[in-house]
Amino acid sequence: MWRKLRKIASLRKIVLALIIVSLFGLFYSISQLTPTTFPVERQLPRLVLPPASECHNEMSNIRGFDQPLNKGNTSQTRQKILVFLRDGHTQLGRDIVTALESIRFKFNIQSGEIRNLPILIDDSKGRYALIIFEDIFMYFSLHQWNREMIDKYCLDFDVGIIYFLRGSKSRSKENDVVHNGPVGTFPLSYFNGVNLKDYQLNPQSPILRIARPGEIWQGFLPFSKNWALFKSDHSTYQPVSFVIQAGPDDVPQGNKGRKSRHRRAAVVANKDFPDAMAPDFSDKLVTVVHDTGQLDGIQRVIFGSGLTFWLHKVLFLDAISYLSHGKLVSPLERYIQIDIDDVFVGTKGNRMNADDVTALVNFQDKVRQTIPGFTFQLGFSGKFIFYGNEKETEGDRLFLKVHDRFAWFPHMWSHMQAHWFNNVTELCSYMDINARFAVRHHLNTSSHYAVAPHHAGVFPVHEQLYDCWDQIWNITTTSTEEYPHLRPDHKRRGFMYRDVKNLPRQTCGLFTHTMILDKYPGGPEALHDHINGGSLFLSFLYNQFNIFMTHLSNYGNDRLAIYTFDHAINFVRCWTNLKLLQVPPETMAKKYFDLYPDELDPVWLNPCLDKRHLEIWSTEKNCNQLPDFVVVGPQKTGTTALYWYLNMHPDVKSNLPSATTFEEVQFFSGKNYFKGLDWYMSYFPIPENNTILFEKSATYFDQAVVAKRLNALLPKKPVIAILLDPAKRAYSWYQHMRSHDDNTALQHSFYEVITAKREGSPQALISLQHRCLDPGFYAVHLDNWLEHLSAKQIIIVDGDTLKDNPVRAMQDLQEHLGFKSTIDYSKLLKYEKKKGFYCQILKSGKTKCLGKSKGRQYPEMDDQSMNYLRHYYSDANRKLLQMLQSINKPIPLWVLEQVNSQH
Repeated sequence: MWRKLRKIASLRKIVLALIIVSLFGLFYSISQLTPTTFPVERQLPRLVLPPASECHNEMSNIRGFDQPLNKGNTSQTRQKILVFLRDGHTQLGRDIVTALESIRFKFNIQSGEIRNLPILIDDSKGRYALIIFEDIFMYFSLHQWNREMIDKYCLDFDVGIIYFLRGSKSRSKENDVVHNGPVGTFPLSYFNGVNLKDYQLNPQSPILRIARPGEIWQGFLPFSKNWALFKSDHSTYQPVSFVIQAGPDDVPQGNKGRKSRHRRAAVVANKDFPDAMAPDFSDKLVTVVHDTGQLDGIQRVIFGSGLTFWLHKVLFLDAISYLSHGKLVSPLERYIQIDIDDVFVGTKGNRMNADDVTALVNFQDKVRQTIPGFTFQLGFSGKFIFYGNEKETEGDRLFLKVHDRFAWFPHMWSHMQAHWFNNVTELCSYMDINARFAVRHHLNTSSHYAVAPHHAGVFPVHEQLYDCWDQIWNITTTSTEEYPHLRPDHKRRGFMYRDVKNLPRQTCGLFTHTMILDKYPGGPEALHDHINGGSLFLSFLYNQFNIFMTHLSNYGNDRLAIYTFDHAINFVRCWTNLKLLQVPPETMAKKYFDLYPDELDPVWLNPCLDKRHLEIWSTEKNCNQLPDFVVVGPQKTGTTALYWYLNMHPDVKSNLPSATTFEEVQFFSGKNYFKGLDWYMSYFPIPENNTILFEKSATYFDQAVVAKRLNALLPKKPVIAILLDPAKRAYSWYQHMRSHDDNTALQHSFYEVITAKREGSPQALISLQHRCLDPGFYAVHLDNWLEHLSAKQIIIVDGDTLKDNPVRAMQDLQEHLGFKSTIDYSKLLKYEKKKGFYCQILKSGKTKCLGKSKGRQYPEMDDQSMNYLRHYYSDANRKLLQMLQSINKPIPLWVLEQVNSQH
């Protein structure tokens, strides 16, 4: 009886707790969604906004993107771009980098004065498929030898060049003077200082691929006096785009009062169009020109301005595609998905009524004429249904009536954030209520797609969210704006965790508070600029996969979401050859990771360093429960001894031991990385005030992926590398494997292992050879670390000093790590002759030594093997010396001795 009463009391407590949490969730959700501008009860008028205008353009310039755009020796170059920037800080330089990062083209930047060119040819193959100069006069200012090298490279490998020529910003006393001059040694000249208007593409230009000619961008072009305009009498130069000189009445308000005495600009002489197709461009000026290579065999595209004007961004991608012969090209397909979050969630007076739902259905039907099968994805929290006023309740009922017209995906039942729940049972119970709501109202949730409210728990990942998604909804696909960061949005990427594919989600410029056109931040003009060539258009341009986030309130009130997407889709259709498509979320995810397989593996960042991420991370996580420095190896250089010595310091604590890898976590270098951040943090104690945490994994040093991963999670944290004579290190590894009864090591001598031919030898023998020899190429591995870490972060420890004089080595290391309190290791370490290495002095006066497996005695290396390895590593050791000198690091004595012995 008492047991039964206790169960009832316990059940009541649970129910009461759930009610309290639900009320808190409701309060929080309402507080987040309530705009302060409007009274709660106010029923706002629905404005009838003008529909998007139809295109005048009926031309189609689409080429098959599976075919090369023009003939070229593309098999002899890599898919990479060489970019020369003035200093990397100019607006144009940033625009170039942003465009290349957005479209995910690989590139190498050379900035500043160009004295020596980077390596252009590697193993008889060109390293770059395209070259870009931020300023054409950087090219002409090169030493003649370097310029000839670039020209020869472009000829030999059929590589094109993109230049930018920006008009002079200087002005004489007379504001109306036109500046002009030759374009280096080319038979081409330029002029500027002219106000411009009415931008138009040349439909005959072979450059155009994404850009679709036929429309005219009407009106004054801002800052156009700084644009360079081209003229030439040589037929090698063909116009890509045109503008018209603006008159005094075309100048924006504020400049109209000035007298304008601009001289009429000269007309480009060549107009080699087929007579039947020839449009009349006699009054137009050229701002982007194509050098067809008639003079020297090198094709070029020269922009007479930067990338501020949106159409130049389109032409920039087209020029890249054309000049690289289709090697650097993005498919014309653009997949689109529009999520409407927070359905049934919203404050009274700001939700959707029945007319709004009808308008949504009608707009979906309209979009399907352009994008076959287009369907809105509706994210719902069922708890708040019928919370609106009478008309909005009718809207909710109509949603349920036309439920089969949409696809549905779940939020939380009460729109609560997942990271508030650290109890899996409670979190799953909230999801289950929403699942039963979906079943009750026949909502189609078969897409296995979900989005967490506020993106909480997706990234930084919250394990309980993934547990419940799997149990309740069988989620396979989600999306987030948070990975790797909310900003900049062009760097958002996808990743997969626990078989859930996370796709990058984009914003469309609408948020919960942007419901009224006149109240849009910056006014209606800002929204129009955002749509017409602005950031929304660029999302279509740069991203092959677009998942846009909108809210329920954006489809009520002024229906700004319908207005925005109507105009955006039409703008894309009018000005580009991009083909908009929609597929189910699971299909989109498959296509995404088929195209970007490198993004499947996540890269964990430190949530504590990102204010936004810290807000959507569980409060139970401790920001200090991550290492302050890491010992990265390589293996068999004394890493275990260093680990032991560091733990003797009273303020220093290492990671907890692993059941399988002993004192090493081996997180960044293997499968453990995919167990997530929570798993990694569980290996560290919660630190006290002065505690310094560290971990040691000797597998880190020579694995290329580790540096990127480690610096992402632990930016600016020091890493310690121990450098021992690579010949000794190789021999030590061989003996290590023999002591562990490795069959290959037992069956072959050391010399046989290191000299085995990599073709025709047993795989086990080659594998052992790799582990013996490859980590010893220290300069190669350090170069990889320096791609991700600054030189200041890397601490070099001499392996010989650590072994023979650990007291000195530890004193130096404490100083390099900046310990507030240092200890005297001479009072802690004592050399034991019988052991052959240093042991710890205990308080009792006795010594404690490492186990039998450490400091093991084995025969000296034979002279034949030593001589072979001295020669084998001679060049590597010389490069190591040069690298350590260049980054101002102490040089181990063995490096100096071996490099000097070669001379």
